[in-house]
Amino acid sequence: MAAAAGVRVLPASPNWYSSRCSDASSDGRLFGFAARHRVCLLDVGGGAAPAFYGELIGHTDRISGFAFCRCPGQSSLCASSSDDGSVKIWDAEALAPVAGYSLHQNTISALHWSPLVKDLIVSGDEKGIIVCYWHNRSDSQQFFPEPRTIFCLTCSPHHENLVAIGYKDGMVVIIDISRKREVLHRLRGHDDEIHCLAWCPVPGEERLPAWQDELQVVPSEEGEVPNGELTQSTAMKKGCYLASGSKDQTIRIWSCTRGRSVMTLKLPPMKRRGGAVDPAVKERIWLTVHWPSGRSTEIVSSCFGGELLLWDLSQSGKRKWTLLGSSEGQNHSRIVFNLSSVKLQDKELLFSISMDRDVKCWDLSTLDCSWTMPSLGGFVYSLAFSPVDTGCLAIGVGDSMIRVWNTLSMNNIYDVKTFWQSIKSKVTALSWHPTKEGCLAFGTDDGKVGIFDTFSSSAKNKPPQISSTYHKKTVYTLAWGPPTPPLSSGGEGEQPSVTLYSCAGEGIVFQHNPWKLNGEANDINKVIRDTNSIKHKLPARTEISWKPDGKLLALGNEDGSIEIFQAPNLKLLCTIQQHHKLINAIRWHHEHGSQPELSYLIASGSINATIYVHNLKSVVESSSESPLTITEPFRTLAGHTAKITSLSWSPHHEGRLVSACYDGTAQVWDVMKEEPLCNYRGHQGRLLSVQWSPVDSDSVYTGADDFSVHKWHISKQEHTRPPQGKKSIELEKKRSMQPKVKTKKKKKPIEKSPAKQDLSDTMNGDESGKEMLLEENGVSDHEGEKAAQEAELPDKVSTTVSKDTFSSTYDYSSFSLPKPFVTQKATPVKNDLPKEKPTSDASLKKRKPRSILPFSTFMDHRSKDELHQDCLRLAACLKTKDNNEDVSPDLKDRIHLGLFTDRASLHKMIDVEGKQHLENGHPELFQQLMLWKGDMKGVLQAAAERGELTDQLVAISPMVGYQAWVWTVEAFAKQLCFQEQYVKAASHLLSIHKVYEAVELLKVNHFYREAIVIAKARLRPEDPVLRDLYTSWAALLEKDGHYSMAAKCYLGASSPYDAVKVLAKKGDVASLKTAAELALISGEEELSATLSFRCAQDLLLPRNWVGAQAVLQQHKTLFGQRLVFCLNELLCKCLSERNPSDRKSPVPPCYHNWELNRETSFFDMVIEVWQNVLGMDSTEQATCAWEQLCSIEHPPSTSNTHPKQVLFHISHDLTLAALSYHTATWDEAVKSILGAVSRSYDAGNFTLMQEICSIILPEGCDNLRHKLDSTNSQSMDACRSLEGFVAYGLLYDLWWNPPKDSLVLQKAGLDPVLCPSEQTALEKSYVSGQSSSEETPDQTAVEMDENLCNTTEVHRCETENDSRTSSVDLVDRQSKLRGCKVLLSEEIAALQNTQRDIAEVQQILADMIRQHQQQRNNLQENTNGSTQESNLQQSSETESDKPCSDSNQINGKDEVKEPITLPELTKQLLKAKQKLAEFPDNLKVFPFPDVLECCLVLLHIGSQCPPELREQALDLLRKDGSANIYKKAGRRFLT
Repeated sequence: MAAAAGVRVLPASPNWYSSRCSDASSDGRLFGFAARHRVCLLDVGGGAAPAFYGELIGHTDRISGFAFCRCPGQSSLCASSSDDGSVKIWDAEALAPVAGYSLHQNTISALHWSPLVKDLIVSGDEKGIIVCYWHNRSDSQQFFPEPRTIFCLTCSPHHENLVAIGYKDGMVVIIDISRKREVLHRLRGHDDEIHCLAWCPVPGEERLPAWQDELQVVPSEEGEVPNGELTQSTAMKKGCYLASGSKDQTIRIWSCTRGRSVMTLKLPPMKRRGGAVDPAVKERIWLTVHWPSGRSTEIVSSCFGGELLLWDLSQSGKRKWTLLGSSEGQNHSRIVFNLSSVKLQDKELLFSISMDRDVKCWDLSTLDCSWTMPSLGGFVYSLAFSPVDTGCLAIGVGDSMIRVWNTLSMNNIYDVKTFWQSIKSKVTALSWHPTKEGCLAFGTDDGKVGIFDTFSSSAKNKPPQISSTYHKKTVYTLAWGPPTPPLSSGGEGEQPSVTLYSCAGEGIVFQHNPWKLNGEANDINKVIRDTNSIKHKLPARTEISWKPDGKLLALGNEDGSIEIFQAPNLKLLCTIQQHHKLINAIRWHHEHGSQPELSYLIASGSINATIYVHNLKSVVESSSESPLTITEPFRTLAGHTAKITSLSWSPHHEGRLVSACYDGTAQVWDVMKEEPLCNYRGHQGRLLSVQWSPVDSDSVYTGADDFSVHKWHISKQEHTRPPQGKKSIELEKKRSMQPKVKTKKKKKPIEKSPAKQDLSDTMNGDESGKEMLLEENGVSDHEGEKAAQEAELPDKVSTTVSKDTFSSTYDYSSFSLPKPFVTQKATPVKNDLPKEKPTSDASLKKRKPRSILPFSTFMDHRSKDELHQDCLRLAACLKTKDNNEDVSPDLKDRIHLGLFTDRASLHKMIDVEGKQHLENGHPELFQQLMLWKGDMKGVLQAAAERGELTDQLVAISPMVGYQAWVWTVEAFAKQLCFQEQYVKAASHLLSIHKVYEAVELLKVNHFYREAIVIAKARLRPEDPVLRDLYTSWAALLEKDGHYSMAAKCYLGASSPYDAVKVLAKKGDVASLKTAAELALISGEEELSATLSFRCAQDLLLPRNWVGAQAVLQQHKTLFGQRLVFCLNELLCKCLSERNPSDRKSPVPPCYHNWELNRETSFFDMVIEVWQNVLGMDSTEQATCAWEQLCSIEHPPSTSNTHPKQVLFHISHDLTLAALSYHTATWDEAVKSILGAVSRSYDAGNFTLMQEICSIILPEGCDNLRHKLDSTNSQSMDACRSLEGFVAYGLLYDLWWNPPKDSLVLQKAGLDPVLCPSEQTALEKSYVSGQSSSEETPDQTAVEMDENLCNTTEVHRCETENDSRTSSVDLVDRQSKLRGCKVLLSEEIAALQNTQRDIAEVQQILADMIRQHQQQRNNLQENTNGSTQESNLQQSSETESDKPCSDSNQINGKDEVKEPITLPELTKQLLKAKQKLAEFPDNLKVFPFPDVLECCLVLLHIGSQCPPELREQALDLLRKDGSANIYKKAGRRFLT
C-alpha cells in the first residue's frame, strides 16, 4: 500500500558520511535512504523511473545507518540506527514501526542486518562496542573487540557467525559472535579510516592470475582444492574474500583463511569533467566498495570526484578498471557514499547516493545510468512556474541552490537542472520573467538579488547577474512589473518593458533595472511619498504583488495593512485594513476567465490564520480623489490554525484558491462559496510554498520545511478541511522531534577534532551544503578569523559606534587589535590591575597607605654603616658641586641622595621610583610622582595607550592645557565605551561640549531615554536629531510590543498619525478606543471614524450596545452607523423577549434603558427612539444618514456567516427601511425589508426569517402595497416577493401548529412537528452530497415528507374526526391559507424549474468528471482489493442516506437510467439557458421562496387546505415537478 498514492515527490537529500545509510530490498521493489531523521523509500520495481513510496518516521535525530532484511519472505523488514541512540525495526511495505531498542550508550556509527540469520541486527558505535540483537526473541549480546571508533561493519553472507568491522584508524577486524566470542583476524594494512567493507558473494578463495605477484608463498593446502565447485563444508573451512575501501585511496582484498591482504588497488587520478564544484573547495575522499552478487572477479568502487569504477580482479597489469557512465553528465559530480545492488529479472541494478544530492540507478550490464532522482538539502522556500516555458518549475531551496524541474518531460519525470553559481545562502524567493524564456530572478537569505539564464546551452556554468544593490536582510518576495519612476521616464526603446521589484526583511522594496543590474536600484517608497505627498512614516513592506495586467500594485505591510497603488506613478487608491498582523502572501486572481470582474479579486494571508479575499472592482472604478479604506472582506476563508505562508489561484477554475500553512497542510478553497474543498496532509513539516499546476487542473505542488516538494492530486485527498487544533499540536510535536539545525557558534574558535566535526555538523540536517564543505575540518578560514576577532572584542556595539559617530574626531579602529589595551612591556600590569584596585580601597582603613617613595624610604632604613657611608658620599658630592657649579654630582648607586642634592638628581630619583611602581603594578602612584615632577603630558599619553585613564587623571588633565584636556576626555570616553559604561562616556563628552556625539553614542547603544533627555535639554527644539531619536526609539518599542510607549514617542516627534497607527496595532477594544480618541484630538477625523467603527463592531460581540454607542457618538460621520446599532439593539431585545433562552450567557447583554412605546409598530418605536435619544429631528438628517448607509455594501450571507454578523447586516437593511419609512419613500422601504428577509433566508436561519416578518409586518403586506406607486414595476415586484416570504413563513407556521385538539397525537408518542430547522436541512444536504444553497429548502420538505410519512397520515385522520368541533378555527385557518395563494405563482414555478434544470445538468457534469477521475485512479491503483474499496466508496457516495429502506431501492432504480452522453447534456444545458432567457427580467431580480416546496407543504396540511388551492398545488406539481426530488416527494399525492 503506497502511502503516497499518486504523489510525485522531490525528497530530502540522503545523509552524508555514513558507511551504510541506504539499501535496496532483496525483492528489488524498494530502495530506501536515510534523509535527516527519516527514511525515504522509493518504489524502484517499475523499471524506468522511481516512484516515491513513503517515509519511515519516528527517529528524533539524524539517521546513521539503514539496512533491509535479506531473508526470503521478509523482504519488507528493515532497520535503522540514529544519533538519538535507538535502533528501530520497520515494516517498509506498511510504513510502520515493528520494534525498537536503545542498547548503545554512545553514538551508533554502523549497522547491518545479517544476510543469514533472519532476525539478527548487528550495530557498532564510536567507542568500539558491538551489539547483536535478535529481534524475534528480544535477546542481545555485546562485544568489545577493540577500543577504537567503528566506521563500518558487515556480516558474512556465507558464515552466520562472522562479522567484519572497519575502524577509524584503518584497522579491520573479523570476529566470531558465536559462543567462542573470539577475534579471528586483525587485518592491518590501511592507514586511514575504513569507509566500507564488502564480502565476496561467492564463497571459497580460488586464486586469480592477477594475485600471483602478491603471494610468493603458496600454502600447501592450496593445491588440494579442486578447480570445480566447492562444497559448502569446504567453503566454510576455506573462508572467503573480503574487500575494504579506505580514505588512504586504496582498496584491499583480504583472504580470510590466511588473514592477510592478497591484492591492493590504488585509485587512479581522474581528470575532472566540468562538475558542479567550487574549485576552491578541497573535497574529502570517500571510498565505498560493492561486490555485485554472483561476480567473484568484479568489484565496484567510488573514486575521487563522484566517478564509479568497475574493477576487473582477474586482469593483471595497470589498467584494471572501467568507468561507469560513459557519456557526459551521467556521473555524480561529488563524492559517492553508498552503493547497493539488486537483481531484477535479467538485469543487475546498482544504486548510488552522493554528496551532489542525486540518487542514481545504474545498469551493471551496460554500465549506463538508468535514472537519476534529484533531492533537496534544505527548506523549500519558493516555487514558481514559468509563464513562458509551460510546466517548468523553479524551486528555491535552503541548500543555496535553485532547481529547475521540467515537469512535462516525457522520457524522464525527474528532469531537473541545478543552479548554484554565486549563491552563498538560502534561496528564499524566485520569479520568472513574464515574457522572456529562461530568465529567472532569485533572492537569497543574505539579501542578494540576481537573475539566472536557465535556457542557454552554456548555462551549465554561467554565473548569474547580481544586482549591485543588496538588501540588509532576507529577500521575501520578487515580482516583475511595469517600470515606475524614475525608470518609467525614458522613451520607448530606452527602458525595459518590465523591471524587477524585490522586497526584504528590512521592509524596503527596491526596483532593479534588469538591463543595468550594476546600477543603483530605487527605493519605491520615494515615489510613493512624492506622488501621494505623505509626511508620516511609511510602514515596513513585507509582500509585493502586481496585478497581472500591470495596472495595480499591492503592497503588504508589517502592520497587516495592504495598500493598492496605481501604475505608473503609484497613486494610492485604497488601503485594506483587515489582517492587523504581518502580511505573508498576496495574490491577484488571473485575467483569463469567463467572468472578467473576478480579475479584481485579491487574496491575502498573514501571520493570522484567516485568509481574506477582497473585490477591488468598485474601488478601481470609483472616481474618488482621496484613497479609500476597506474594512469589509468580500470573502473570508477560515479554518487554518497557523500562519499562512503562500497562496495560489487555480489557472483552470474561477475563484479556486490553494493555501499553504504552518499547520502542515495545504487547503483548496471555493472562494465564492467560502467553502473548503480539499486538504492535503502529506508533508512532515510546515508548508512554505504552493503552486497550482499550470497544465493539470487536479494537481498542486507544495514545498515544506521537511526538505521536500510534493505534487499531489486534489481528487485523491480524503480530507476536505484543515485539521482542527489537535493536528496542529501533533505537528508541533513532530517539529520538536526534528533535529535542530545546528547554528554556528561564533563565540570561540572551534578546536574540535576533524572527525567529530564531520559527524556532527556535516550531517545533512545542516541547512547549507556549501557552508558544510567549508567547515569540514574544524572551521573555514574566514569563519575562524571572524570568530577569533569577535571573541576578543569586548562588545560588538562599540565597533559600530566607532563607524558611525566619532569617525571625524578620532579613530577607534586601533582598539580592534587582538589585545586592545595591553602593550607588550606592560603585560603584568594589565593582569594585576583589576586585583589591586578593590584591595587598595578596602585596605585604607586597616594599614598605613603605601609609600609613594618606597625605594628612598627603604635605602634610608639600612644598617648604620651604610647610613654613615651615605653621609660621607653626600658631603663629598656637595663639595664638588660648590667648586664646579656646572657638573651634576655623581651619586653612583646612591640615587636616593638626590633628595638632598640638585633638581637633576631629584629627577633621576623620581624616575627610578616611578619605574619601580610600574614594575610592581601601581600605575596610580607612578602617575602621582609624574604629576609632582610636572611631566603630566607623558603620563596622559601612556595611560591612554594602555586604556588606564581614570577620573582623577582626567580631572588633572586641564593643568597641561586646553587641547590636552579635550584630547584626554575623548580618549577616556573611548575607553569607557570599551568597558560598556556608555552613559558615563556620554557625560564626559558633554563636558567638552560634544553634545551631538554624546547623543549619538547613547542612541547607538539603545540608551534612548537618556539620549532624549540630553538632546531636549541641550539642543534647539526644532533640531532634527530629536525627532530622529523619538522615531528610532518608537520603532524599537513597537517591535518589542510596547505600543503605548511607542505612541508617546511618536507624539513627542509630532507625528500623531503614527501614534494612532501603533496604538491600534494591538486591535483589542481598549486600544482601538484610545487610538480613535487620539486620532480625533490630532485632527485625523477619517482615521478616527474607521477605528471607532472597528471598536464598536468588536463591542457587539459581547453585546455591549451601550459601549458601542458611546464610541460612535463622537463622530458626525458615523451617525448612520449609530442608527444601525440602535436598531440592532432593539431588534435583539425584541427577539430575546419573543424567544427567551434558558442558557445563561457568561456576559449579560448591556442594553440602554430607553422608554419604549410598545403599542406602536416596530418602525415607529425605533424612529421614536432615534428622535428622542439620538436627536434625529429633520428629514434632511434622515436622508443624509440614508445616503451614508447606502454607500456601504455588505457581502451576501451564506450558511457559514456568523449569526451575529448576519443580525448586524440585517439591522443595516432594516435601518435603511426605517429611514425610507420615515421619509415615506415606500419603494425603497420595500426593497430594504425584502433585503433583510431574504438575507436571513440565505443565511439558512428560517426561524429568524419568520421572527423578522412578524416583527416588521405583523399585519402582513397589505398596508404596504397600498402605499406603493403601482406604476413602478420594480417596487411591485419587490412587494410581491416580500409577500411571498411572509406567506412562506405563515404556511410553515400553520403546518407546524395544527388546531389544538389534534394534539392528542402527542400522547400517542408520535411527534408530528419534526421541525425542519434549517440546521437539519443543512446537515442532510451535506449527507446527500448536494450543497447548492438553492436546493436546501426543497430537500427539507421532501425529506420531511419521507420521515413523516406515517405521522402525517394519522394526523390527517385525526383532523378529519375533530373537524366539527373546531369549525370556527378551521374557517380562520382556511382564510389564512387562501392568503398563501400568492405563493402558487405559475411563472415563478416555471422559472425555478428551469434554474433547477440548469443546476441539475451542471451537477451531472460535475459527477461525470468526478466518476471519470475515480475510474482513472482505480485503474492506476488496481492492486488487489483496492478496487473493491473504492467501488464501495463510490456506491456509498451515490446513494444519499435515506431513512427508509424502500426509498433506497427506488433510488437504485433511478440510478439505472441509461448513461447520458456529453453532447446530449450540453444540448440540455443550452436549451435550459435559452428558456431562462425568455422569462421576463422582473421575475429574476428579487428572490422568491421555492414554489414547489410550498405546494408540498400545502398538500401535507391536508383537509384544512381549501380544495381550490389543493387543485392548483397539484397542477403545479404535475407541470413543474420534473426534478427527481419532487417526483419522489409528490408521488403520494399524484398517484
